[in-house]
Amino acid sequence: MALTLLLRNPNNRSPLGAVVRRSFRSDAALEAIAKASEQKVPNVILYNYPSFSGAFSALFAHLFHSTLNLPSLILPFSSIHPLKPEDFDIHGVSKCYLLDLIGPKGFALKLARRSSFQVIAFDHRKSALAQIPCEEDCPRNLKFHVDVEKSSSSAVYGYFCDQLAHFGFPKGMVASLLDPKDRDRVEMVLKYIADSDLRQWSLPDIRAFNIGIDQWRSKLNCITNPYMYEQLLELSSVDLISKGNAYISSRQNAADKFLNKVFKVRLGRGFYGECLGVRVDGNSNLSDEIGKQLGVKSAAAGLRPIGAVVYMQRNNLKMCLRSIDSATDTSEVAKAYGGGGSPSSSSFIIRMDEYNQWLSHSIISPKSEGSELSIFPWLHHKVSSSLSQTVAYFCRNKSKEGSTGVQFPWRSIWSVKCCM
Repeated sequence: MALTLLLRNPNNRSPLGAVVRRSFRSDAALEAIAKASEQKVPNVILYNYPSFSGAFSALFAHLFHSTLNLPSLILPFSSIHPLKPEDFDIHGVSKCYLLDLIGPKGFALKLARRSSFQVIAFDHRKSALAQIPCEEDCPRNLKFHVDVEKSSSSAVYGYFCDQLAHFGFPKGMVASLLDPKDRDRVEMVLKYIADSDLRQWSLPDIRAFNIGIDQWRSKLNCITNPYMYEQLLELSSVDLISKGNAYISSRQNAADKFLNKVFKVRLGRGFYGECLGVRVDGNSNLSDEIGKQLGVKSAAAGLRPIGAVVYMQRNNLKMCLRSIDSATDTSEVAKAYGGGGSPSSSSFIIRMDEYNQWLSHSIISPKSEGSELSIFPWLHHKVSSSLSQTVAYFCRNKSKEGSTGVQFPWRSIWSVKCCM
């Protein structure tokens, strides 16, 4: 049987109730550990929160112990105000599983050294390798399962399947951690989780899957969500991908509305080349989608394959750079102006006066699909870089049209001159 940890009524909005729900080393958690000690619960399971590998690992531990009717205590483990090794100085424990985590630096080692029970840890992160002590310093009751080529949830699933197979069952019964109706669906979800955990990004629609499943992240606490195990068993990669694609499509449609308002940006006053940009004040949440599309349009216009998305953020002007070209590093621009990021995605705060020096006052005509740059949207003509030639152009048009002709735009001409 699994030991259930009960908290206050979730509808209780008192400050104390809020603290209990937020803290992972809460009085309620410590009381549950104390109760497990009184009842001599032999199995303690700590899983990484909020991690999908951790939550599914907890599911498999729950199914294993429930199938064999083995008492267990399952708790989420967060790096924010985590449980301490001394919290588990309790009686009756024979095994403690750390699922998709090794814990803060030295946690697993300290836990094993101050106890007599087995500590079995699973992780797939390369950073975990540095925490594994050498053989002579590793206690005999501590065992690590760290495979950087296999997701923790997949490793835990295989581990408990093997453990279940070792137990005797009546003739005709087959030891199985999952019901046949759930097995294929759950295993496919595990493959997608592993594709993200290992940063392979090789499965079809992996981005849509990650977007679809992310809405479940807040429900991965088995304490505040007693239905977590049932919900995880019902997840389908097909449904999650469908929801993810619907979300992507809706954001894409919203981003498309800005693509007919683009202008040319001289990155670093031209030192880093030129690209297309757009102002999206009030819509910064669309900066990633807009930036990537701008990068494609920018390359098609013969400029650098970068999209510059600009918006006001807390009275500061922020510029986000995006690119889908693997040979382009947007962060070199961001770092030069006090920002940072990755080659494909970076951002920085820019002063308004400096930003004005980056503008060419050119926009892309929607009709020309980025092939023609013009001073005004109604003037489909490439203006000469010489100020005198530009002035002459407007003068000729004015003399032809007479008094109803084009008004001479001195301010715009001066802006063009400043950007040359």
